[in-house]
Amino acid sequence: MKMSENITDLFLSIVIPLYNEEASLNELHSQIVKVMNNMDKDFEIIFIDDGSTDNSFRTLEKLYTINSNIKVYQFRKNLGKSAALDFGFQKARGQYIVTMDADLQDDPKEIPALINKLEEGYHMVSGWKKVRYDPFIKKHTSKIYNFTTSKVAGIRLHDFNCGLKIYKREVVKNIRIYGQMHRYIPVLAHWKGYKVTEIPVKHHARKYGVTKFGPSRFIAGMLDLITVSFLNRYNKRPLHLFGTIGISSFLIGMGICLYLAIYWIFIKSSLSNRPILFLGILLIIVGVQFISLGLLGEMITESKKVHTEYLIDNSLE
Repeated sequence: MKMSENITDLFLSIVIPLYNEEASLNELHSQIVKVMNNMDKDFEIIFIDDGSTDNSFRTLEKLYTINSNIKVYQFRKNLGKSAALDFGFQKARGQYIVTMDADLQDDPKEIPALINKLEEGYHMVSGWKKVRYDPFIKKHTSKIYNFTTSKVAGIRLHDFNCGLKIYKREVVKNIRIYGQMHRYIPVLAHWKGYKVTEIPVKHHARKYGVTKFGPSRFIAGMLDLITVSFLNRYNKRPLHLFGTIGISSFLIGMGICLYLAIYWIFIKSSLSNRPILFLGILLIIVGVQFISLGLLGEMITESKKVHTEYLIDNSLE
């Protein structure tokens, strides 16, 4: 195993978030070391124990004593995968950064293929679990999630949430994730102008422990997709969103009221028993409220304005 003394010369960082995975850690470590020894590259393995309640940290302590390439961090409580990855990205020193899950479903043997694809000119390569060994519900809700995310994000990937990914260093240093945003790292990278692609990777059935997936995660993921989409498209121009909704509502309401006014003038019929009148008034009120909300958003954006960081790909000076 090689460990570079020079931070800038470190080739690869492998960031592994985990929660209650004590049974798989020794085997995972052995597989990674075998792959990296064959590659003969400088590397580090960063384990982030996300508040495990089993003996995961004790197992990592033992691995730390026998392998100087390992770094271990333990959260005081469970903060979620996004927080663990974000912290790992801050600590990573490699030119390339690989992320993978600790449950042995991701195969470390795929790392060389990910590196080769990245070096074709991409900034990020995501794994695609083409053949999946997941529970029925998880497998099929993932299809819905991936299809919806592709349509909203404007980038076609088959598997946004695959734990096995590789990044160039600049990508992870320019993306901050929180909540459940780890699912949308390819989207965030794409929207920042980075070149993102995917390759099929081998996926294994879970050998130890139980899946952390649940219905609440699917719902949270969809809500985070709305958040990501809103922040990317309207963070600096909230009036464009709320104003569009407000003006549409206002004009429809005004159209209804104008129609009823003409009807009342020429037909001489009472409008008090016409529910559509109240709908028109409601749409006008809602429209004004949305426009007002957009203006307030613009005022907040202006008052919180900070220096914009522009990511330059090439420069000639």
